[in-house]
Amino acid sequence: MIEQLREDVAALAEPGTREVGSTGHEEARRYLIERLESLGVPGYGDQGYEWPYEVGGQPFVNVFAQVPGRDAAASPVLIAAHYDTCGAQPGADDNAAAMAIALAVGERLLAEPAERRVILAFFDAEEPPYYLSPAMGSVHFYENQRTEDIHCPLVMDLVGHDVPIPGLANVMFLTGMESDPGLAEAVKRAGHSEGIQAVPTLNRYIGDQSDYYIFRVNRRPYLFLTCARWEHYHAPTDTPEKLNYEKMVHIAEYLETLVRETARQPLEGPFEGYDTTPLELERLRSAAGPIAEAFGLPLESREDIDRIAEVLKAQFRL
Repeated sequence: MIEQLREDVAALAEPGTREVGSTGHEEARRYLIERLESLGVPGYGDQGYEWPYEVGGQPFVNVFAQVPGRDAAASPVLIAAHYDTCGAQPGADDNAAAMAIALAVGERLLAEPAERRVILAFFDAEEPPYYLSPAMGSVHFYENQRTEDIHCPLVMDLVGHDVPIPGLANVMFLTGMESDPGLAEAVKRAGHSEGIQAVPTLNRYIGDQSDYYIFRVNRRPYLFLTCARWEHYHAPTDTPEKLNYEKMVHIAEYLETLVRETARQPLEGPFEGYDTTPLELERLRSAAGPIAEAFGLPLESREDIDRIAEVLKAQFRL
């Protein structure tokens, strides 16, 4: 898997930019479709892979594929990663790494289907100036292209790098578990993949950061996977050789398990209607216990989580 991840990231970052309307943006879309075809993952619905739309005279294209599941009638899980960049940058971590992981997981789910169908969504126009606007690919999908309920979106952004804090390099943050009690069960069952520590935390600590936004504001269960910002965020230095591909393999393995477990959960609500503190504390103690102790935080209460969240927000400039 690691060599294919390297190959996909290199190909997607090679044009130097995937800014909406650029040649690299079009090349990335063609590459995604070629990879999906080579894997044998069919397009989504009657329209196939490309779902064009227009907002304010500007053309955009979302890319969708669908992996069959055991229960064809059940609402699908969605794996999402945006394929545009914020200006003229190669975007290896933002967001080629996530696209490569989505392709890897899609291939594994095709070989061994989950309980539900899984949509692979490569959204357009996630970055400014389109972020949170009607042109944002995920917003347009939810409001205009979606033909069915989505069981749960699992959205990835910035998942290719080590967390830049000593002792936390192998951490991946997970928000949205608070959106449905069934997601806590899915996260528990997914456990930790070898080489990755998945640390759940509340979305309110960071605010809406990516394509899960439209699902959250419509009170739909969601999960967001990220390694947070780092020094190469939205910079020309976001290049493929800086990524940790072994960590990406572990994230792909974890995501596959998380998709399967999420597909098994009924997700009946209530939306944001239960206390996630015990599981957050358990995972924080495992991942950041020594660091918390250094800051004098015993990690015994929500207040302790609030305080360590402020420390991390300052570190990541959120």
